[in-house]
Amino acid sequence: MSVAGVSRCSFPPLAAHCQAVQAENVTVLEGGTAQISCRLQNYDGSIVVIQNPRRQTLFFNGTRALKDDRYQMMLFTPRLVRITLTNVSVFDEGGYFCQLYTDATHHQVATLSVLVPPETPAVEVKQEAVEGGEVELTCVSPRSKPAAALRWMRNGKEIPGVVSQQDNGKTFSVSSTIRIPVERKDNGAALSCEAVHPALSGEKRVRHYRLDVYFAPTVRILPPSGILREGDSLSLTCSVTGNPLPRNIQWSKINDTLPERAEISGPNLQISRLSQSHNGTYLCQAQNNFGRAADHYTLLVYDNVSLATTAPPTPSTTQLITSHPAAPSFLTPSSASDPEDPSAVVETHSAVPYAVIGGVLALLVFTVICVLIVTIWCSVRQKGSYLTHEASGLDEHGEVQEAFLNGNDASQGKKEYLL
Repeated sequence: MSVAGVSRCSFPPLAAHCQAVQAENVTVLEGGTAQISCRLQNYDGSIVVIQNPRRQTLFFNGTRALKDDRYQMMLFTPRLVRITLTNVSVFDEGGYFCQLYTDATHHQVATLSVLVPPETPAVEVKQEAVEGGEVELTCVSPRSKPAAALRWMRNGKEIPGVVSQQDNGKTFSVSSTIRIPVERKDNGAALSCEAVHPALSGEKRVRHYRLDVYFAPTVRILPPSGILREGDSLSLTCSVTGNPLPRNIQWSKINDTLPERAEISGPNLQISRLSQSHNGTYLCQAQNNFGRAADHYTLLVYDNVSLATTAPPTPSTTQLITSHPAAPSFLTPSSASDPEDPSAVVETHSAVPYAVIGGVLALLVFTVICVLIVTIWCSVRQKGSYLTHEASGLDEHGEVQEAFLNGNDASQGKKEYLL
């Protein structure tokens, strides 16, 4: 608060008869109460007039002159004249004249300054945030004096924004705009816009904002544990996420209709008293405005006889299939099963018995090969022995024939042979 003075003679007054008036500058918040004071020195009863910035007379020697109940004369003494102004607005701002009428008119101006603190800023969204895109957020403080300072915060760190300011005459409007990329994980992220102003005495006006990111759904079937036998009950739950969350969840059976005993309750599918006729691939689908997704489960029901001889594995769900309008995709079965041929699934789960049968067949083939080798070897030995005996008989027969042709008896021929 500053004080200034004007007198009809030199200031400070050099003589007792010299009169002087002083005015005090005032700063007040809009809507508050301002006290405008005029201090008098050596006052001798001269006329004192107080006027507003439009030079309208408010009080004349303590008497109301302007019909405005917001102005009240609080004090009128030879030393101090004080009035109050309630519910101050920016239009009341300016210089208030404290005038002392003597031989000459002297006045002093008390300047009234009005501060307009900002309200809690508002957040404007230009367009909805979609996964993989970018969101533009604008923080707006429509009215303050002087102009408020705005800043964006996320997780305690400031996000630089583009600030713009507009002069509305007596007040200012300020905005700060940011553009940030968004992903699915950003859905629900907390941001805040803070407004800082001298009239807030170090406090802040904060607007909190939570990101709403739209994305296509994901679908996952939660399978039962263990194996399923004839007579058991099947319960499947389709777990769906997405923004917005799909309301309509569809259950179906690939290349077939759902069994008569199938009961659907929202995301749940139940089939009581299972039989092998229920084998097949069951599909859960969901979609929203930003895409669709599906997951499938292959059901394999075993009878009591097969359970006694084999140990089949537990059926499981396949991978998630998600599609977007810009790049649609279609449901594809996993490499372990063919949803169009349930019998192929049965063969896949019977891998252990086929391995045993293959081992037995390999052993039989090996045994047959060994028997053939032994048989061929024995046959070759017998043939060699027969040929040796046949050659020996031919030599004896040749000697008899030679003796018969020579007309000699056997002994003589033998004797000649020896000589």
